[in-house]
Amino acid sequence: MLPQVFVLSSKGDRLLYKDFRGDGDSGLVDTFCRRIAVLPADQAPVFMQARPGLHFAHVRHAGLYFVATVLPSTSPFVAVEFLNRLVTLLKDYCGSLNEKTVSLNFALLYEVLDELLFGADTQQSKIAPSSAAARPVLSLRGEQVSQPEIFLDVVERLMVTIAANGTPMKADIQGEIRLKSFFPGCSEMRIGLTEEFCVGKTELRGYGTAVRVDECSFHSSVKLDEFERSRILRVNPGQGELTLMQYQVADDIPAALPFHLFPTISHDPSGRIQVYLKLRCDLSPKSYAVNVHLHLPVPKATLSFSQELSSPEQTATLQATTKSVEWVVPRIQGGSQLSALFKLEVPGLSRAGLLELGPASLSFELPAYTCSGLQVRFLRFTGPQPSLPHRWVRYVTHSNSYVIRLSAG
Repeated sequence: MLPQVFVLSSKGDRLLYKDFRGDGDSGLVDTFCRRIAVLPADQAPVFMQARPGLHFAHVRHAGLYFVATVLPSTSPFVAVEFLNRLVTLLKDYCGSLNEKTVSLNFALLYEVLDELLFGADTQQSKIAPSSAAARPVLSLRGEQVSQPEIFLDVVERLMVTIAANGTPMKADIQGEIRLKSFFPGCSEMRIGLTEEFCVGKTELRGYGTAVRVDECSFHSSVKLDEFERSRILRVNPGQGELTLMQYQVADDIPAALPFHLFPTISHDPSGRIQVYLKLRCDLSPKSYAVNVHLHLPVPKATLSFSQELSSPEQTATLQATTKSVEWVVPRIQGGSQLSALFKLEVPGLSRAGLLELGPASLSFELPAYTCSGLQVRFLRFTGPQPSLPHRWVRYVTHSNSYVIRLSAG
C-alpha cells in the first residue's frame, strides 16, 4: 500500500495529490521539493527519507515528478514499477503528458488513481473529501429511509500560487458537479445551470455577469439537447453516485482570491527570527471559511518557538519532525483578518538557513461558495412521481494547493 501519490510540475506546483490513508500532511510536498532541489538532474529514480518510517520514491517524465510515499514494509522497487506504469497509463488517457494535459484532465486522473489502488469504478468514486459537503443524513446498511433524497454537489478545488510581492502567479479552478441519489426508480431529472454559463473565452450568453470556464466535459449518460439553448442537463440517474460534469478555469478567476497573506520577516545576527503574519479573508461578510490551516516551514536549526495570536480560538505549534509552524484557525468570517507573531531561535543563522523559511501553504474549506460563480437554478423531475424526494443542492470550495512565497530578506 502506498500512503500518498502525487504529481508535481517542474517548478514544484502540485498537480495531483491523493492521500489514500488520510495520515499525510501538507508538508510532504514541500519536503520532497527541498530534497529534490539538492540532487543532480540525472539522478532518478531515487529514494529519499520523508520522515522517520516514511520514504519518497519518484520518477521523472516530461518535466513532471511522479512521487509515491513508501512504508518500510513496502518494496521500493514495487513503488518504482507502480509509478512507471502510472506514467504509461496517464499517457494513454491524456495523449502527450505535460502540466497542461494533467490539469485539464485532473478529475479523470483522480478516478484513475482510485481505480488503480482500490479497483473503484471510474465516474463512481467518492465525493471530494470535505466535511462541508458531507451528506447530512446517511442511513446505515439495513435501515429504511423515510423519504428518498437526492444530493447535487458543486465541488471546486482551488490551485493558487502567489509570488513574494503578492502577485498571483497561478490561479486555477477545477470543478465538478456530482449527483448522489438515494431515490430508487427515479424518472428523468432536469438540472438548470446558470444561464450565463459560457465555455471558452469568446462565448457570450445572457445579460448578467458571465460565468466562464475554459473546458468542460460531461458523463456519457447526460443528455445535452437543451444545454446549448437553456443550459439544462437531463439525466436518468440510478441509485448511487455520478459525476455529471467536470470543468476548469485557468488563470482567470472571476472572484477575488479568498485569502491574502501579508508577511513581515525580520532577523538579527544573534539568530532570532520574527515572523509577523496578517491573514485577510476577502470573502463577502456573508461567507466564511472553516478548517483554515497555514503550514510554514522554518529553518531546520530552530531550537525554540514562541507565539502571539490575535484571538483565543487560534492555535499554533512547532512540529519538530517536519520543522514547520502549523497555525490553525477553526473559522474566519469574510471581510475579517487575523494576525500571528512567531518568534524563532535559530543558533548560527546563515543566509542558507533563512532560505529554509517558507513558502507558506494554506488549506481551507469555503462552505456554500464557488469561486467560479456557477450556480444551480433548479432541480426538477419530469413525469408523475410516486413521492417527491428531498432535494439538496450544496456548494463547497476547498484548497487543493494554495501557496504563498515569502521573501526572508
